[in-house]
Amino acid sequence: MDNQYFPKVVQAIATDDYKVYAYFDDGSIKCLDMTEKINSGIFQQIKDIEIFKKTLTILNDTVAWDINGKYDPRECIDIDPFTIYEQPDISESEFLNNIA
Repeated sequence: MDNQYFPKVVQAIATDDYKVYAYFDDGSIKCLDMTEKINSGIFQQIKDIEIFKKTLTILNDTVAWDINGKYDPRECIDIDPFTIYEQPDISESEFLNNIA
């Protein structure tokens, strides 16, 4: 990864198995598996799969869950974009196969 590059999420899609597919502005696609995190700490707020999927958004160029519906970054649960960007790349076809 280029030390000058700051990853920006441009699209995020949540699945029924607590995964988030994040599309970045450089064209890469990453899969963030939240299955282990979902049962601890602040992430318990999004344990209900419908809340997990319904409140997923992009705030401050990263994946976030807008629990209160206010789009206020101070009241959202977000993931550092570098954490997501460090996940292995996946292809568009791999993504489509995983959600089919």
